[in-house]
Amino acid sequence: MRPTRAALTLVATALTPALLLAAPAFAAGSAPSPATAVATAAAAGSGVDDMSDDDVRVAIMRIIGDPNTGRAVYAAAQKAMDGTIEDQRYFLETGRWIAQAEDDRVAIARILGTADPKTDKAVIREANKALDTNTPEALRAFLETGYRLARAEDDRVRVARILADPTISDALRAAAEDAIDGTPEELRYFLEVGQYETA
Repeated sequence: MRPTRAALTLVATALTPALLLAAPAFAAGSAPSPATAVATAAAAGSGVDDMSDDDVRVAIMRIIGDPNTGRAVYAAAQKAMDGTIEDQRYFLETGRWIAQAEDDRVAIARILGTADPKTDKAVIREANKALDTNTPEALRAFLETGYRLARAEDDRVRVARILADPTISDALRAAAEDAIDGTPEELRYFLEVGQYETA
């Protein structure tokens, strides 16, 4: 839809913490994805109130030490560790998920920034849809499943274009026919490696 949206999203990301903290209620009427529903339920019923102060600190230190932790979550975790135990409990129950939404927006903006408008139409469409919806659930659902499925849709179009070429070899045609009916990972493998091995 709008590849330049990536630049706008990066700018908007700078305002996100203030906006989220000013309005912490997220789209009450939206239906969360199954994966996000689990994460939200884990946050709401995580038993943080039943954790000892030391357990709370250990849980936050694990988040800080995780190499997959995004910048916003990392910064919020560090801030919580510099605060009171109430700040730390708030981070585990709520602040972490607010910061995760910010990290997810940045991740989607990066995907949009590298997407090719000519060949990545489904990825661009679904990424923009997630950003337009702008709920933590929609952002997370895109990153966990939507991106994979949208990329597979674009990859099927690429493979179909290969099959439409009457000059390809029989071996390449057979490999492309196998790939087009395959999983998203098989499609990607064919495009990145398999077509060149066959050729």
